[in-house]
Amino acid sequence: MNVFQHTVPHRTLPIWVWVGKQETAVSVATNPQPYGKKPRFDLWHPLKKWLDSTEIKSQKLARLLCKFIPSQCPFEREIKVGDRTLFRIPPLCKLNPLYEQVVGMRFRALCYLADECGEDVTPYC
Repeated sequence: MNVFQHTVPHRTLPIWVWVGKQETAVSVATNPQPYGKKPRFDLWHPLKKWLDSTEIKSQKLARLLCKFIPSQCPFEREIKVGDRTLFRIPPLCKLNPLYEQVVGMRFRALCYLADECGEDVTPYC
């Protein structure tokens, strides 16, 4: 009788299991949601996955991405009168559901230009 199986049947622990002599690791999936809550449906998941898996293979595309995607959020502002700050507009880019993937794509384009093409990327920063 396996005591662990009968005492904690609903938990999945993060365990790494080494499979044979192939030296490949298989991880047991964990549920990131707290108990009692169902996983949320992410409408953007296919697009996020596609953006993350897109490889930059041309210099022209890499330059276009570096010019098109800004390095900092263009909406963040401080409204001042003299030395006094009236109000501050926070960076609204973080509200974009694809923000992390777009920034990652820009980073991959910069790395491609610097590593593969040997180009100076300081104009894009």
